[in-house]
Amino acid sequence: MSANPATAPRVPRIDPCDPPEPYLDFWRERHLCTLTTLRPDGTPHVVPVGVTYDPESGTARVLARKTSRKVVHILAATGVADGPGARVAVCQFEGRRWATLEGHATIRTEPAEIEAAEVRYEARYGRRPSPNPDRVLIEIAVTRALGKA
Repeated sequence: MSANPATAPRVPRIDPCDPPEPYLDFWRERHLCTLTTLRPDGTPHVVPVGVTYDPESGTARVLARKTSRKVVHILAATGVADGPGARVAVCQFEGRRWATLEGHATIRTEPAEIEAAEVRYEARYGRRPSPNPDRVLIEIAVTRALGKA
């Protein structure tokens, strides 16, 4: 039995640069998230990650090891240096509350950007990530926000 798209309830869309306070508060709480990237064959690759969200810049950030599959997928999907980046989504939930950010991901390797992301991570998760010379930053230019917080 399939749902009729015309009568299905709409998923609340949120302005990613001006989310309502409950939505933003939910992104400030400590929650494990998922990052979805696409493999070269188009199938989803979903992994647990820590995410920080800055609505003022419309950016979500994920720290990762440069040899991880998620980074490899993003680099492969980006294709060209001046392209918009690989399509990705990050999501978190708790009970009936959930929040998803979709956008274009690029890989950043500048030490200052990685350091700033580590500071943001510490603010959200209560601890600084261990030093890692192989760390890169997955920076997501958020194009869509959905959820129910």
